[in-house]
Amino acid sequence: MENTIQSYIMDPKGRDVYGEVAQLRQRGDVTRVELNGVPAWAVTSYAIQKKMFSDPCVSRDPRKHWPAWIDGKIPREWPLFTWLDAQNMFTAHGSEHRRLRGIVSKTLTPRRVEALRPSIEEITFDCLNKLTSQRGKIVDLCPEYTQEIPIRVFCELMGITEAGMRERMCRCVRGLFHTAATPEEVVRTHAEIHTIIKELISAKGQKPGDDLTSALIVARTEEGGSQLSEDELIGTILVLMMGGYETTAHLFGNAIVTILSRPDQMELLRNSVITWHDVIEETLRYEPSVANLPLRFAAEDIELGGVTIPKGDAIIVGLAAAGRDPAFFGADAEQFDATRPNKRHLAFGHGVHVCLGALLARVEAEIAFSHLFDRFPQIELAEPTQNLEPVESWIMNGFRALPVRLS
Repeated sequence: MENTIQSYIMDPKGRDVYGEVAQLRQRGDVTRVELNGVPAWAVTSYAIQKKMFSDPCVSRDPRKHWPAWIDGKIPREWPLFTWLDAQNMFTAHGSEHRRLRGIVSKTLTPRRVEALRPSIEEITFDCLNKLTSQRGKIVDLCPEYTQEIPIRVFCELMGITEAGMRERMCRCVRGLFHTAATPEEVVRTHAEIHTIIKELISAKGQKPGDDLTSALIVARTEEGGSQLSEDELIGTILVLMMGGYETTAHLFGNAIVTILSRPDQMELLRNSVITWHDVIEETLRYEPSVANLPLRFAAEDIELGGVTIPKGDAIIVGLAAAGRDPAFFGADAEQFDATRPNKRHLAFGHGVHVCLGALLARVEAEIAFSHLFDRFPQIELAEPTQNLEPVESWIMNGFRALPVRLS
C-alpha cells in the first residue's frame, strides 16, 4: 500500500519543521518523501532509527550503495551534492567507516576537549564583556554569542587563525545547510569550501601546530594501514567543518529560546531543581539542531516498520520526529520538561555512529549558558517565539536571528 502513496515533498526552506513532522507521522513510521526533487524515505520512529544506526544493511556510502549517485543521476547543483561527494566517515560504510572514524577519534580526544576548557571560558567572557556594553538594549544573540563562541572554539581547535579564512568558511558552511540555495549558489559553495580546505592544509603543512588539522596531516602519513588519502583528508576536514560549530550554535539558540519562553522551567533552574545539563539534554531531545539527518542507503532490501525499502533507495533520519515520538517518550513527548527522567535522545546519533564532537558541544553549552544567565539574570526574549524566523533548511533546526533584551 505504501508504494501507492504519493511522496511528501519536503519544504526546502524548512519553514515548519514540526508541522512536517506531524504530517509525516500521520503517513506512518516510514514513508516516501522528495528532497529537492530526489526521492527518498523518511523514518520518524525513535525505535526504528536506533535500530538503523547499528544495522549493517543501512549504508552511508553513495559510491557503493546508491545507484542514482553511481549512475551520475545526481547533479552537482543538488543542495546535498557536496555532502555526498566528499570521502570521510560520514559517507563511509563498514570497515572504511571504522578506519576513518578511528583516525579522527585519536585526534579529537576527551583530553583535547578538556584542554580547550580555559579557552572556551576566555572566549565566553570576551563575548559577554562586549554584550555588557549593550545592557538594557535589544541585541541579536546569534552573531554576538550563540554563533560567535562555537565558531571561535572550532577555529582554535582546527588552527584557523586568519579572520578572512574564518569568514569565508562560515559563509560556505551556512551554504552547505541551505537546502533552498540556487543551483549557482550550490556550485559556488562546493568550489569555495574545497579551496579553503586546501589553503588550510597547505598552511598547516608548512607550519604545523597543536591543532586538529596538523594532527590529521600527520595521520595521513602514519604507518599501520590507517593512512588518509588526499581526498580523505580533504573530506575529513570538510565533515568537521560541517558538524563542528553550526550544530552547536543552534543548540545554543534553541536552548535559550526554549528556557526563556517557559517561566516555570526557568524558575526550576534558578532554584537548582534542574541544572544546565538537564536543560541541554532536554533541548537535544525536544529541539535538536539537526531536524533531518541525510543520507542513508539501503545496501539490501530492508524492512523497517512494516515497510520494505528496496535496495539502493535513499533514507533520511528524522531526528526532530524521533525526539518527540510518543511511542518512546510518552504522551507528554510534545512538552519541554527538563525534569523528565528519560532524555535518551538520538540528537548525537547512536552506537558506532555517535557524534565525536558531542562532548565538546556539551562543554561549550554548559559554559556559555551558565555565564550568560549569571551576567544577565533577567535576560528576556524581545520577540514572541512565533515571530522568530527559522533557517532555510530541511536539515537544520534553528533561528536566523535571536533578539533578546539584556535586562
